[in-house]
Amino acid sequence: TAEMVQGFRDVAIEAGSLVTGGQTVLNPWPIIGGVAQSVSRRDKVLLPHGAVTGDVLVLTKPLGTQLAVNLYQWMLDEEESGEQGRWAQLSQRGLTSSARTKRAYDVATWSMERLNQRAASEMIRIGAHAATDVTGFGLLGHAKNLVANQRNAVSFVVDRLPIIAGMAAVDQACSNGELFKLR
Repeated sequence: TAEMVQGFRDVAIEAGSLVTGGQTVLNPWPIIGGVAQSVSRRDKVLLPHGAVTGDVLVLTKPLGTQLAVNLYQWMLDEEESGEQGRWAQLSQRGLTSSARTKRAYDVATWSMERLNQRAASEMIRIGAHAATDVTGFGLLGHAKNLVANQRNAVSFVVDRLPIIAGMAAVDQACSNGELFKLR
């Protein structure tokens, strides 16, 4: 837990922030969380409604993070219980292996640990017009949100997407692509 708190502080400092206050709760699981607040000039804030014709949609992190984390958890659970489940079925079909699952998890973890600070600064520098995140609603859900919130009519042309290796095939096998919507 001490390492988690130190990591939390380190990232806050990297982001140019401070950790002020906190509380301690006795719990059998290590848990850490926080709330970030900031004050910024209006010209340094991008909202999801200002896209214009010719804008480029840039993803700063790969898709498939949640699926990579789930896949890794399925593998660990099955190793611990000795029962074969979803992970074993995917492995038997050649869609994953212990090494590929661990690599996908490592990529997902690295992605979640990394701040978007440089990408945010670069967006401001080049004059981006709109921004959003891609979280639990997936790329399609957030794209619909971007389109619905525009002042002008917009459409997207997708050339290529960064997806953690193997996750699109796993998604397709798990739910015909409907669970995580990576395709």
